[in-house]
Amino acid sequence: MDIYTTIDSPLGEILLVGDGSALTRVSFDVDVRPEWRRGSFAEAERQFSEYFAGERTSFDLDVVTRGSAFQERVWAEVAALPYGTTTTYGALTARIGASRDRIRAVGAAIGANPLLIVRPCHRVVGVDGALIGYAGGVERKRSLLTLEGVLQQQLWSVS
Repeated sequence: MDIYTTIDSPLGEILLVGDGSALTRVSFDVDVRPEWRRGSFAEAERQFSEYFAGERTSFDLDVVTRGSAFQERVWAEVAALPYGTTTTYGALTARIGASRDRIRAVGAAIGANPLLIVRPCHRVVGVDGALIGYAGGVERKRSLLTLEGVLQQQLWSVS
């Protein structure tokens, strides 16, 4: 049986789901299934708090996901992206050894990432640096990349 909790963050409420021993889902979609029961994720909550405070650059949590072999390969490469950096969909496709015609498949695998923030798919951007394709929304992607120092915080508004 899956357990869940929700945590507050600067980007809104985050849903954590696990199987009792490992985290299986991190999402901004807090649609709780009736068969889940509320539980505790003290270590994950601590690490998320440290991340949003700028004190943590990676997560050290037990995680379990069940994707296709291709998805798992993409997710492993995404998990290896260093804090404060970005890569493009094309570069990620090349790193997993896939041909350029698989860029859309890589994008789909990234879009199916069940562990937002923990597996930092927000660090994957368009070839021109465009902030595209984030399940949590482009504004959250922008906020995460700003937190990590990739983007400069906008200090003024343009009228």
